[in-house]
Order: sequence, then C-alpha cells, then structure tokens
Amino acid sequence: MKFRATLVVGIAAATALALTACTGGGGGSASGGGAIDTSGELSGTIKFQTWSLKNEKFSPYFESLIKDFEKEHPKVKVEWLDQPGDGYQDKILSQANSNTLPDVLNLPPDIGYPLVAAHKLLNLAEADPQLEAQYNKGGWEAYSSYTGIKGTYGLPWYTGSDLSWWNLDQLKAYGVTKENLPTTTDAWLDLSKKVATDSQGKVMLVSSMPGLDTFVSAGIKVMDDKGDFTFNTPEAEKIVQKYADAYKAGAMPPEALSGTYSGNAEMYLQGKVAYSTGGSGFAGDLRTKAPTLVDVTAATARPGVPPLFVQGLNVSADSKNKAAALAFAEFATNEKNQVAFVKLAVGFAPGTANGADEVVKAVESDSNVPPAQAEAMKIMFEALPQAKATPYQWTGADTTFLNQQMALAVRGDITPKEALDKIVKNANDNRIDK
Repeated sequence: MKFRATLVVGIAAATALALTACTGGGGGSASGGGAIDTSGELSGTIKFQTWSLKNEKFSPYFESLIKDFEKEHPKVKVEWLDQPGDGYQDKILSQANSNTLPDVLNLPPDIGYPLVAAHKLLNLAEADPQLEAQYNKGGWEAYSSYTGIKGTYGLPWYTGSDLSWWNLDQLKAYGVTKENLPTTTDAWLDLSKKVATDSQGKVMLVSSMPGLDTFVSAGIKVMDDKGDFTFNTPEAEKIVQKYADAYKAGAMPPEALSGTYSGNAEMYLQGKVAYSTGGSGFAGDLRTKAPTLVDVTAATARPGVPPLFVQGLNVSADSKNKAAALAFAEFATNEKNQVAFVKLAVGFAPGTANGADEVVKAVESDSNVPPAQAEAMKIMFEALPQAKATPYQWTGADTTFLNQQMALAVRGDITPKEALDKIVKNANDNRIDK
C-alpha cells in the first residue's frame, strides 16, 4: 500500500485557475454554512469515494464499515466508489468541474487545495466545532492552513512519518552503537564526515540531498504568515554546507545527485549506504528484500521535527445530504474505526489523537509481523504528536527545482546561499495559491 500522502500537487496553474473560475472560487473564505446537526434521524443516499483501496485486503473492511453505519442509520444508503491510483487528482478536478463530487471523498491537503479555494469542500470546523480535539494535532493543522482561508477542510484519516535506519554492522568498526547514534542533524552530518574519512569512503551515511523536510526538521521556519517561503537563511546555509562537506569527504554516493537516483531506501537495501530514512513499513522491506540486514539494522526517530504524511476524508460543500455525509465522515474517522483500519494497513497510524497504543499491541501480538516492525511503529507513534506536514504550497515542480540546485550546491558548483535564494524565489514565483 503506497503512502499516497507523499504525493505532491503537480496541478497545472491553468487547471487550478479554471476550476476556481468556473465555480466562483477565489477570495479569503471557503464554504461554510454554519453548524450541521447530525443528531437527528438521517436519511437519503450518499456517495463515498476512496483512492485505490477496493481490493482483497481492504474491501471487507469498507464493506463492514458501511454496513455498521447503515445499521446505526437505517434510512441512509452509502454507495462506495473507488478510483484507481493513477490520475486521481485529474479525476478529482474533473468531478469538481462537472459538479459530480462524491459526498465524502479522500484527499490529502495538497490535492484538496484547488477545491478549497473554489468553495467545493465543507468547512468541517464550522460544521462541527467539537471535532478538533479528537484528531492528531499536525493532521488537523494540515487541513487548516490554507493561506487566507479560515476553517478546516479534512478530517485526518491515516498518517505516517519517516524514521532513521542504521546499519550497525557497518558502523561498529567506527565506535558507533545503537546507544550512541546521533539524534540531531548536525551530529549525524558530523558523524557522516568522520566515518567516510576513517573508512576512506567505504561507509556512507548520507543517502539523499537536503530537502524541504530537512529544514523543517531543523526547526527552521520555512514560510512566513503570508504564505511566502523564507528558508533561505544562514541556518539553512550551514546545513547545506555540511552536506557539501560530507559529500567531499566521500560520505554520499554520487548517484544521489543524479537523475539515475533510485532512492536512499533502495541503496540501503543494496548495502551501498549505512543510513536511510523510511517509514515503519521499511522493516517489511528489509525482511523480504534484504533479510541479512534485519538483525544488524536499528531504527530511531528522525532528528528534530519529524515529517508528517497525512490522508484525510473530506465532505463536498455541494452535497445534497450534508448531515449524512458529515456523520459518515466522522464515523469513518473515529478512533475505533481508524484503529481497525491501520491494523490492516500495518505501518500507518490513526489520524485520531488516541489509539496508537492499541495498534502497537495488535502488531506485537501478530506472529506475521516481524518484531522490528512493531518496534519501528512504537518509535513512529511516539514522534507523531510533534510531526509537521509539508506545506501544501510545496509542489512536485518545487522539489524538482530544489534537487537541481541542491546537487550543484552539494558538489560545490554554487554556494549554499545561491542555491537557497534560487529555490525560494522559484517556489514563491510559482505558488499554487497565487
């Protein structure tokens, strides 16, 4: 199950603007309408749309979920739709443009933005003011941070974060043990340079270039209150320079700077690097793809502020049956049902404020789940309350441009300041919310 929250918008500006224009979008507020009472008798039909989840693994869960809801509300009929993974955002925009959005649908915060701007999603904080305390703080904020727009437009459904993964077998010759692994970005980069020097480049601990999440993790404020990117700071320059120093010392594979890069997790599985980032599900990849590494790999929390990946359920502002739609969205994302879902989607966490302990206990008691998986999930769950999502304004095109400039800076072709200034300018010039 691919964690689709790592996807970025990648929507052409013209498409987003066309949606806004044809639906009367734009401006400083999105759809509201006041509180919606779901306590009375509900009736009618609602459509519920998921994203590539109708399969042997998850279909029984959703069929049971819908059956339970309809049992509580016998006059409501829920029609379940499922869209394939490819082209999902295009399908969403097409549905919005043709006024055929399902009543309840699954959108990550970034793909949801054009719909929020076009008044196509319901302000859930206004519809039910009691909701916020029930959900993960970072997940709630991810649907509440649309520039110039008040309100919350999604209920956190399932979440995840990255961990640090270390090959202790490769590191033991250099005095590194599980007990003294670095816990900050600075300490990790310093260790990377030292180990690379001592091993003459044979043991590498830097397996990717700095990204936006690197600066978020370091506590650098990447955006100001107006929604402009602002991470071209001396603090960020120091981090990029440390990457460049580590690269010069041989701590980073050259392919990590090229278009042939296969990903830091893949290089770890191949034994090319002794460090990688990855979700708790990486334990399963180790077991199936590199079983010899399982016993020599240790997982720790990412240094600093951990990244947050979040999927949510949203309610169409054009729904003809908002009360039933809101009731179903809340039902599907309540603690009991989220816990049941992530017990199936091993490696993910519920988007609710609580429920993580129950999931960990279930994983620990499952003989089909390796112990390393349960340990990694415990580490991830402990970090999630502090995790932050990447701003929705940061797009796939921004990441591509960042990678190009960072490759030049890490190689020493341009200075960290030059790279950061260009990256920030490009991101601000091409913000999807302008």
